[in-house]
Amino acid sequence: MSPTEATTVTSAVLRAWPLPAAGGGKDARGRVVIVGGSDQTPGAVLLAAEAALRSGAGKLQVVTAASVAPALAVALPEALVVGLPQGPGGDVDPDAADEVVSTADGAAAVLVGPGIRDVDVARELCERVLPRLGDVGVLVLDAAAHAWVGASRGALRRTGARALLTPNPTELALTLGVERDAVTADPASHVRELATSEGVVVAAGGEESWTSDAEGRLWVDQAGGAGLGASGSGDVQAGLVTGLAARGASPAQAAVWGVHLHGRAGDRLAASVGRLGFLARELGAEVPHVLTEIEA
Repeated sequence: MSPTEATTVTSAVLRAWPLPAAGGGKDARGRVVIVGGSDQTPGAVLLAAEAALRSGAGKLQVVTAASVAPALAVALPEALVVGLPQGPGGDVDPDAADEVVSTADGAAAVLVGPGIRDVDVARELCERVLPRLGDVGVLVLDAAAHAWVGASRGALRRTGARALLTPNPTELALTLGVERDAVTADPASHVRELATSEGVVVAAGGEESWTSDAEGRLWVDQAGGAGLGASGSGDVQAGLVTGLAARGASPAQAAVWGVHLHGRAGDRLAASVGRLGFLARELGAEVPHVLTEIEA
């Protein structure tokens, strides 16, 4: 596939595709629910949650393993944190699916996956939860949650959810059942294949970031750099797109804008800190500045 078939994302492109107005109180900017984390990886949820607020979401709720919920509640004073029973591996127990659904019901955007360590647990939790979330505004799947998509091809389409997937190249390859080298050699075709076959939006990072909607329209984003290839960076991007979706952006718009905000935040840190060595936790604070620069 030739890159000329894709729209290259720039500030001008985004200004011509403005986000929904951000006026009003917190209720007007949507409620985000983030489901994930484990006793060893609560930081993934923390990064995603803060990013959702940095991109303008109004309200934040987190569903995570009971053992880390108190610490997350202190680290995220802006959020309601729900601690649920956890299994032997430290992830949220799939038997707590009813509580997950109850919390997520009616949310503007729900993110599932950051910090879930056990792929089998992720698949089972998704199997029990996702078919019951068809009435949420936008459903975002990240990290281990992609395992359910790969194991249950077509099931996501049948939920009726407006869905957005944020795989890294390895997760994209596993979801499609192909070699990672094939994805890195031609990311555009593989992103488009997953998006059109599942009827969703897919945003996948790499040296360039590619986004496709369910109709096969492509966007390529060259913002960011090597510094974004760091632990936790993908959690930040997933949180950004979820926050934008909560504000009322469509899945495609949330993905395209969120990927660009993530990349431009990395560019700012590369200039002020260094091309390598900045931390994922530092990206979020740059996002409001990038939003102002684009929207000015």
